[in-house]
Amino acid sequence: MLQEIEIKIKQGYENEYRNGYPLLTQESIEDRSLLRDEGVILNLYCFKNKFIAKAYYGLQNKGYGWLISLDKDEKIDKSFFKKKIYLALKYRASYFSDASTTAFRVFNGEGDGLGGLSIDYYEGYYLLTWYSLGIYEFRDLILDALKESVQYKGIYQKKRFDSKGKYLDEKDDYICGQKAPKSIIVKENNVNFAIHLDDGAMVGVFLDQREVRNIIKTKYADNKNFLNTFSYTGAFSVFAALGGASTTTSVDLAKRSLLKTQEQFEINDIDLDAQEIIVEDVFLYFKYALRKNLEFDMIVLDPPSFARSKKHTFSAAKDYKNLLKETILITKKGGVIVASTNAANFGMMKFREFITKAFKELGGRFEVLESYSLPKDFKVDPKFKEANYLKVVFIKKIK
Repeated sequence: MLQEIEIKIKQGYENEYRNGYPLLTQESIEDRSLLRDEGVILNLYCFKNKFIAKAYYGLQNKGYGWLISLDKDEKIDKSFFKKKIYLALKYRASYFSDASTTAFRVFNGEGDGLGGLSIDYYEGYYLLTWYSLGIYEFRDLILDALKESVQYKGIYQKKRFDSKGKYLDEKDDYICGQKAPKSIIVKENNVNFAIHLDDGAMVGVFLDQREVRNIIKTKYADNKNFLNTFSYTGAFSVFAALGGASTTTSVDLAKRSLLKTQEQFEINDIDLDAQEIIVEDVFLYFKYALRKNLEFDMIVLDPPSFARSKKHTFSAAKDYKNLLKETILITKKGGVIVASTNAANFGMMKFREFITKAFKELGGRFEVLESYSLPKDFKVDPKFKEANYLKVVFIKKIK
């Protein structure tokens, strides 16, 4: 039986939690010394000793745990998790019946009522990602609930924490079922991707950019000279090439990006001779392109929210505007910049301010063509809008 303890919430926070705010924050807890073992169920009470909600204790960069029920008598057992998974699967029923896309998110943390856990689907394989030791303590119950809810080829996991709450990459991420081949070929809008479930922290594609990749292919890429910065495995470049781009250039610092990107082109029968893949620090590449007077019709700027190389440290909140200025300088007049960030510490309004300031400081003008946030399968709790981290803006350079 799971351990449960009572925790007092400071005055001023109780209504927020009663109204469904899911994140248990450090500053809301009256006596944090009561919190010892992650995975403990917390029964939250207000200063008047009235029940507020149930949560679990799990240290994440976002807080001290997540609310999981407003019902004092609800049992946190296999049936509880099975109900959460059932509702998540029902919400995404249309994805399972779409043969053109066989990779998507099945369970998105607090958006599906259980913060700290995500589950992704890849052509019959399920990948669970645990973001705290607290949620990992429920591993057996959640796994049993999942196995009883879906038909699966195999189940894998990523543990994004260690005993100190930091990220951890296991050598073997396999849990049960059939072991996956080294490369699984999945589809996204009928485009192939090679997925590697047991090869480090990331599998080869970021599922949250599905709509952005597709609109690049169907609306923007035709006959364009296309630059993909921080390209990872070249997903944007693949869609651009299939959308008729005259050339694509993919730039990423990681040496493994070369072979990974080549693989994605090859499984889509794309001519590698028309694609340039450069292993280089993107910050240095911008300076090189400016020296060589290189200009592009379309540029994807999708840096990590934080990055460090030998010569540069990048924080999206502090440095995105200046990086965008460098991008503008090598974009042709009339060209399109796909400005994107997954930084969760600022919203779309602030991101648009970065864009406006970047053009203003260069004496340029721009037009916003369209914008995107997370797709439907990345369900967001309306009471926790900060979880809608993805911000993508298509910008036309007028001057």
